[in-house]
Amino acid sequence: MTISVSTPHWDLDASLPPLMLANLSHLGLIKVVGEQGRSFIHGQVTTDITSLTADQWRWGAHCDPKGKMLASFRTFAIKDALFMLMPRDTIAVDLPQLQKYAVFSKATLSDASGEWTLLGVAGEQASQFITEHFGEINQELTIIEHGAILKDAERFILMLSPDAASTLVTQSKLSVFDAHAWQTLEIAAGYPNLAASHAGQYVPQMCNLQAINGISFNKGCYMGQETIARMKYRGGNKRALYILRGHTDLQISLESGLEIALEDGFRRGGQIIEFVQRGNQVLLTAVLANDTENDTKLRFAGDEQSSLTIQALPYSLEEA
Repeated sequence: MTISVSTPHWDLDASLPPLMLANLSHLGLIKVVGEQGRSFIHGQVTTDITSLTADQWRWGAHCDPKGKMLASFRTFAIKDALFMLMPRDTIAVDLPQLQKYAVFSKATLSDASGEWTLLGVAGEQASQFITEHFGEINQELTIIEHGAILKDAERFILMLSPDAASTLVTQSKLSVFDAHAWQTLEIAAGYPNLAASHAGQYVPQMCNLQAINGISFNKGCYMGQETIARMKYRGGNKRALYILRGHTDLQISLESGLEIALEDGFRRGGQIIEFVQRGNQVLLTAVLANDTENDTKLRFAGDEQSSLTIQALPYSLEEA
């Protein structure tokens, strides 16, 4: 059964409905199995995989040897399988790179996106909805009969078998919204969902991975570790992820240019990481110079009447 979806009907600056169910069709899963599966991934990514417990999930990044991210992801384990949850288009870039090194380990990696349906649940009634259908969920990761539930503050990601997902949608009698509804919440959370087109461009700290517990600085060697550690202990990082909100008459894309207001006019600066657009309203994450002031004005290249303002991040970028 194909899940029918609706377009969100509320403004980007409006309150979320009390209960929202979204089809996360823009996300996919890499599955890692084998005797050395977890140890192999541990040596490739920024996350401390060996300390990941059965009731946890973590953010992480997989980088090239120069420390530039090929992918950002949420990672967790179900029994003997490790999963990496990331944008579907990024899997096509990242999986071959991981498989290239996996041939030297007893590890098997595959694209498991087709095996599961991913749904997002949010809103003030989200916890009540989850409790009614799955029981009380308090841990970051809970294994259930037909999949798993990732708890992210007051939001939930359901990883279900296609049949179980269809049954849930039918029983709930709720409208299911498209992926843009969920992306709005990811952007507001300041999360770095890296698209395939951005692979190899940013060191993790440029997308705030350190601020969301996505980098372990105590785990030892992994791909790109030298560059990432140098940025922490010697400095040198000049960029960070920002949340921007505003309006434009353009139909934007990830390649749309951003311009920043300076004393002598606007100059090109920054790149969009993820965006949602409804009419002329836009909400996005973008990598900008990390000394950009919160009252700085920005706009889209090609639309002088557009306007973007920086929103507060829900976490701190101050080093502990």
